[in-house]
Amino acid sequence: MRKIVITYGIISGALLGAMLAGTQFLHEDIGFGIAGMILGYTTMVLAFLLIYYGIRSYRDTVADGRVGFGKACLIGGLIFAISSAGYVGTWMVIDARAGGTFMERYAAHMVAEERAKGTPEAEIATKQQELAQFAEQYKNPFYKAAVTFLEPLPIGLLMTLGSAWLLSRRRAPA
Repeated sequence: MRKIVITYGIISGALLGAMLAGTQFLHEDIGFGIAGMILGYTTMVLAFLLIYYGIRSYRDTVADGRVGFGKACLIGGLIFAISSAGYVGTWMVIDARAGGTFMERYAAHMVAEERAKGTPEAEIATKQQELAQFAEQYKNPFYKAAVTFLEPLPIGLLMTLGSAWLLSRRRAPA
């Protein structure tokens, strides 16, 4: 099991990291809006397909064609954890190389978006204060890593649970 989890986790993490790095080049064109979110989460789904293949590989090669839901969830969860570590590591490097300016750019975008919607200045000032507080917390590398880990979490959990459900087979009664 260990070899399968590590192999599929590293491959998925490398794909996730490469896709994250690749989408950063497109970021200026697509921005922080819905198009950027769709692109980001689509790349996550593609990388997390390896959760399915990892569970299937375990089921077919190690477990004699049968794996329970719990064991499948464990395998998928471990692959997801390794993959997400690759994602977080890639983001930490990208943000450090960019001089840690992501939060400033994101805050400027959010304020510009609020102004474009015609939001009153009092609400914009409140939003700026919240963003400044978040930016201060984001300077802490542990906080940044935790927030970054939360990005792929919903997709990874869905892929793990869905793959475990699809691939789990109970042993036939004797």
